[in-house]
Amino acid sequence: MRKQAMKALSAAELSTFCGQVALILEAGLPLYDGMETLAGAEQDGPLGEIYAAASRGVTETGSLYEALKTDGHWPEYLVEMVQIGERSGQLESVMRGLEEYYAREDRMRSAVVSAVTYPLALGGMLAVIVLILLWRVLPVFRRVLSSMGGGLSDSGAAMMRVGAAVGWIVLALVALVVIAVLAGLVLLRTRHRDRVIDLVQRLFKPLRSLSQKLSAARVASVLSMMLRSGFPMDEALEMTSRVLTDKNAAAKVEAVRQGLEAGQGFAESIGLAHIFSELHERMIKMGAATGREDQVLAKLSTLYEERVEEDITRLVSIIEPTLVALLSIVIGAVLLSVMLPMAGILSSL
Repeated sequence: MRKQAMKALSAAELSTFCGQVALILEAGLPLYDGMETLAGAEQDGPLGEIYAAASRGVTETGSLYEALKTDGHWPEYLVEMVQIGERSGQLESVMRGLEEYYAREDRMRSAVVSAVTYPLALGGMLAVIVLILLWRVLPVFRRVLSSMGGGLSDSGAAMMRVGAAVGWIVLALVALVVIAVLAGLVLLRTRHRDRVIDLVQRLFKPLRSLSQKLSAARVASVLSMMLRSGFPMDEALEMTSRVLTDKNAAAKVEAVRQGLEAGQGFAESIGLAHIFSELHERMIKMGAATGREDQVLAKLSTLYEERVEEDITRLVSIIEPTLVALLSIVIGAVLLSVMLPMAGILSSL
């Protein structure tokens, strides 16, 4: 039971849950009553125990945040956003936003898996072919040549060794890439997902830029929601830093809060933290001057979310052709590794 409790839910499951909670709130039902209904409907399904635990928590505490935070199934971002929704009185809109967020994440993950599957399958078949050639075919040629009373010349033997070495190297590289990608895809469905994403972001700059835009979208969304609900800026910034999973972005938000404590203006502190682009910092400055920071931040949240989705779509669109191009190079190396030993054997005849 302990192991099951630590299993992370998929993005599709999280999206469904958030949508169901939002529907309960839109219908005007008491949350504890709606959660009990959800738990009853799901009791025979794979998420029956999870929904039942959430329902019991809401009944006992009266808070969805308190019910979810002690359960390892729910991601930290969702839990903290639920707390913000409850404190700001906008839980319904928060759950709708989370439904769209996790639905988008599920679509993008499916697109990435689809783009990677074909090259991975091709790489796996290639690895099997190379293994058969090196392990079975080339030794047969050697035995045939030996049975004919011939032997490899010095140049032929050298070509045989070089070709075999190239083949084994290609096989090892393909195997390592396939294993790494499969391991990454598996880890993305576990509690180690954030660590995997952090590692990939360090290795690939486009993903790092994507993460910065996503963090900017979250900062703008949470701040606009908190300010619109009448929370003080200091408390809004504190809640925002707790929501962010990107430690670098959380540190920037904390720097903004410290700047306010030091007497700086909000727009000035945001500019020094470099959370948003220069153009958007000027927009925030204009919003602060007119007392409409919440509206400007809400607009920026939508803008950054759109850019994140566009960037993800663009990255997905280049994954498959890039992998196919790399595999074409690998296939060329494989052919070379086969033809060199063949040439060495033929030159000895």
